[in-house]
Amino acid sequence: MNRTKVTNPVLKGFNPDPSILRVGDDYYIANSTFEYFPGVQIHHSRDLVNWELVSRPLDTLEHLNLIGNLKSGGIWAPCLSYDKGTFYLIFTDVKSLHIAPFKDCHNYITTAPSITGLWSKPVYLNSSGFDPSLFHDGDRKWYMNMEWDHTKPLGSPMFSGILLQAFDEETMSLVGPVKKIFTGTDRGLTEGPHIFKRGDYYYLVTAEGGTSYNHAVTIARSKKIEGPYEEHPNKHLVTSMGRDDLTIQKAGHGSLVETKNGKWYVAFLCGRPLPGTKRCILGRETAMQEVEWRDDWPYLVNGSIYPDDYFYVDGDIAVKEDEEKVYTFENEAFLKDFQTLRIPYSEEVFSIKEKEGLLGIRGLESPVSNFRQALLLRRQEHFAFEAETKLIFNPTSFQHMAGLSYRYDETNQYYLYMSYDEAKNTKVLKVFKMDQGVYAYIEEKEVCIEGDTVYLKVKTAFDKGQFYYALDGENFHKIGPAFDTSILSDDYTKPEGFTGAFIGMACQDIQRQEKKAYFQYFKYSPCKGKDNQ
Repeated sequence: MNRTKVTNPVLKGFNPDPSILRVGDDYYIANSTFEYFPGVQIHHSRDLVNWELVSRPLDTLEHLNLIGNLKSGGIWAPCLSYDKGTFYLIFTDVKSLHIAPFKDCHNYITTAPSITGLWSKPVYLNSSGFDPSLFHDGDRKWYMNMEWDHTKPLGSPMFSGILLQAFDEETMSLVGPVKKIFTGTDRGLTEGPHIFKRGDYYYLVTAEGGTSYNHAVTIARSKKIEGPYEEHPNKHLVTSMGRDDLTIQKAGHGSLVETKNGKWYVAFLCGRPLPGTKRCILGRETAMQEVEWRDDWPYLVNGSIYPDDYFYVDGDIAVKEDEEKVYTFENEAFLKDFQTLRIPYSEEVFSIKEKEGLLGIRGLESPVSNFRQALLLRRQEHFAFEAETKLIFNPTSFQHMAGLSYRYDETNQYYLYMSYDEAKNTKVLKVFKMDQGVYAYIEEKEVCIEGDTVYLKVKTAFDKGQFYYALDGENFHKIGPAFDTSILSDDYTKPEGFTGAFIGMACQDIQRQEKKAYFQYFKYSPCKGKDNQ
């Protein structure tokens, strides 16, 4: 049989913490979304090669309220499962983090008859730790999460192990005693639990080592779900630790799936640092490796514990190439690739109905707010790309801003925007940056413009970026110097972040929250080149 070689990662850009599931001929991967709305991304595939986003289940304020959540808080490590005609989604909403020694992390469950919904109103489960998971064991259901122990000495890991408790589907609640079934290996920081059963054994999959360069997927097994669990002969199924030569770094936080033909794969989180750095501007992505079984233990088919930058699947499958995407606003189809920040997409803030062919964005709070920002953003998926938009805006105050936002979070971002200079009585273009919370213009000289229309563009090539503007859509001029894109990475932001770089459209009205900006199109173009995966 022919086999298709697939390049990792399969989900490029910010798509961490994969929970993989097969239902019949259909494969699904659920990923974390943190402070971006709607919550949880679910991709679908029939071949493990080509994936399409099919659902973002937490799409109303009744399902998820992120307003005020800190950066890299919000939706952590969802678990997607299926039983007897129902999809189950378990997730964490992290409300506080990075303030030692506490962490407020609330776990919920929602269900649906179809992957596209309608998803039920989430039911609260517990808050003892994050990374919740649900396992269907015949007529019984089991719930797990890692436990956060704030009583441990400051400076030491607060991870105390994996908790197990029965789940009652009739009451949608946790019942019976809580048992700690696994405290982890010497890699430590044990989290991300998933259980599956094969033959006589229950297999407990966990993430260890922290979600950076010491990360790992750890495997343990037991003939009883409550344990005790024995460690894998290699402890870890996959890790990149100690192998700086690998393309795929940060390998960890994974889950396993069996194909209908009896083959097994592990989907796991990974990162790809910019060349010569430890900075992963594309965030944490999803990669896969094929798994084989020996002595009732899973092993990577490559014979090691280290990930390859490719894997194989059966069949001669055409791999879809990345292409330029031009988004227009006649309808809401563009939303498939975009997310908002903490607030839902709504006619109150975003509108394609007010002016035909234009997206209107009503200005809200400043670019550093954790509450209500008016942004529409899409993931950066390539090391080198161009993004362009046409802006129509009539600012009358220096507190009116609209333009092209290129950001990691509130403390690390770049912004090319139109505003108003009241001293000069004219519209102006400016570029500012936030670098670990320090605000500065990257070009002190502003550009004065007439009229209300301008074309804005950014080009990047790995760690270098450059902004441009044009008045006619053809003759683009540089604005500001080249800038360092690598500050838009998990590894640079302080404290450590968990998301990825986004590019998109923004509007602020810090004066009255009513001024509107209009955008005619948004274009995202991956630059060609074999290294720009």
